[in-house]
Amino acid sequence: MNTSADRVYLDHAATSPTRPEAIEAFVDQSQRIGNASSLHTAGRGTKLRVEDARDRLAAVLGAHPTEVIYTSGGTESDNLGLQGLYHARHRRDPRRHQILFTGIEHAAVIDTLEALEAHHGAELIQVPVDATGRVEVEAWKDAIDQHADQLALATMMYANNEIGTVQPIAELAEATAAAELPFHVDAVQAFGALELHFDHPGVTTMAISGHKIGAPIGIGALLVRRDAQVAPVLFGGGQERDIRSGTMASALIVSFTAAAEAATANQQVERERLSGLRDRLIAGIQQAIPEAQLQGDQDRDPETGQHVPVGTRRLPGNVHFCFPGCEGDSLLFGLDMAGIESSTGSACTAGVSRPSHVVSATGADEQMARSTQRFSLGYTTTEADIQAVLSVLPGVYASAQRAGMAGQDSHIVTANSHRG
Repeated sequence: MNTSADRVYLDHAATSPTRPEAIEAFVDQSQRIGNASSLHTAGRGTKLRVEDARDRLAAVLGAHPTEVIYTSGGTESDNLGLQGLYHARHRRDPRRHQILFTGIEHAAVIDTLEALEAHHGAELIQVPVDATGRVEVEAWKDAIDQHADQLALATMMYANNEIGTVQPIAELAEATAAAELPFHVDAVQAFGALELHFDHPGVTTMAISGHKIGAPIGIGALLVRRDAQVAPVLFGGGQERDIRSGTMASALIVSFTAAAEAATANQQVERERLSGLRDRLIAGIQQAIPEAQLQGDQDRDPETGQHVPVGTRRLPGNVHFCFPGCEGDSLLFGLDMAGIESSTGSACTAGVSRPSHVVSATGADEQMARSTQRFSLGYTTTEADIQAVLSVLPGVYASAQRAGMAGQDSHIVTANSHRG
């Protein structure tokens, strides 16, 4: 099933089509009246439906209901988690002003960290990733040991939105827990694709978003441990444990839970289905375009080459390649004209292509980081979609190669170049 009869949608990492269950729940709640903070009958009825949705979402995530703080989406959740943890820790102990991170995070994380650095005295400590975009656990532990007395918190992306690499979150969280270091996890891409267990020791806050799993745009959550100290960013009526004030978006909240339950109902089966389609698309691209370079990790043990459980090292629905000799935008527009909707996975400002900061962080040169294309699969993806991509991609690539790379000039800026 596609979003329309004549087009193939492979950009689920950007947003996923709204699920019928979520639409039904949204419409039903939208027709009801009542502010969840009101004390009259209508308000209490809305409050009951919101809290029922919270209970069910918490069950999906292995969290206690009081740990679910509703937000407007992943960006707000990352901002609230990072700013809230930093300010709370730094105010208690001004010596703690450093933040541990990597260079592959989403802009919602990186830009927040840079704002804390520019305006609130934070110092950013970057842990490098390997060629697959994965953090070495020992390097993570070494950085914690080296800066133990000055770290305010650490942050890590559970699964990368561009190249699909899945991080060893459990091991990284154990290291932060041993150092009694608050740990924020951006799980926006992981939610729905992987099994999340917020009750795992060491994770303090976790950001998730609704529209990545088929809920309407405008709803997300920050999971916050009951004993965590998080300074609020918004002030007002004191909703959501005084961490995030604001009138409860009841229709969005109930639709979020409906989407979450649908996305996780047969998660293992869906993971296997998507990974099969993913691997067929990867193999087809490698056969048709041998020079294309797969980015990110694979679900194989790096030492033995043996398969590991699906989703252990790469998102089940992520396919990301660099196509030498052409701009990612040229590929994107060529594919779009052929009815395939994909993504470069890199930033573009005012029509000027910029290298993918994620691919650059893995050690690739600038031209490779500008030649990216991401195909992200989801619950609507079919075998026919994969075949459609493979039927048109070689021709689109040949045309993009003929167009070549944009000239090198001062307007091409490597993301995060100030960090070296």
